[in-house]
Amino acid sequence: MHYFYKILLIILLNISLFLSIAKADTLTEFEQQLAEYKGKVVYLDFWASWCIPCLRSFPWMNEIQQKYSNEDFAVFSVNLDADKSFATAFLEKTPANFPVFYDLKGKVAKAFKLRGMPSSYIIDRTGKIVSSHVGFNDEKKVAYQTEIEKLIHK
Repeated sequence: MHYFYKILLIILLNISLFLSIAKADTLTEFEQQLAEYKGKVVYLDFWASWCIPCLRSFPWMNEIQQKYSNEDFAVFSVNLDADKSFATAFLEKTPANFPVFYDLKGKVAKAFKLRGMPSSYIIDRTGKIVSSHVGFNDEKKVAYQTEIEKLIHK
């Protein structure tokens, strides 16, 4: 019986280790992908298929991705749907001309301590977050684009 408990403990420790690694892998993968943009100004956008303002932000993000792509600028987005099929359906109707990272368990969102949807961050060429935003509308779009242009032309 004592042998049984040792085996059970080893199994439980391995499961715990696996879950820790799985959690770290999502954040590590996100950080690695985001690091590929170092040296560029980045508009980092967190979105979900159910978010109405997110639907309105996609045409603008596609537009700025295209407009500033030759000026060391990139849009990088993080989808927060727990079921990837919802994001896929959203993207079929509203395509993204920029990379999408899938945060199915919300680990990246939790690390960023999101306050609402959509949430976005503007990151300078050194990789430093210079501003954060919640929501999207025409007024905010103008403000976001002004911030981006200032960093691009800095």
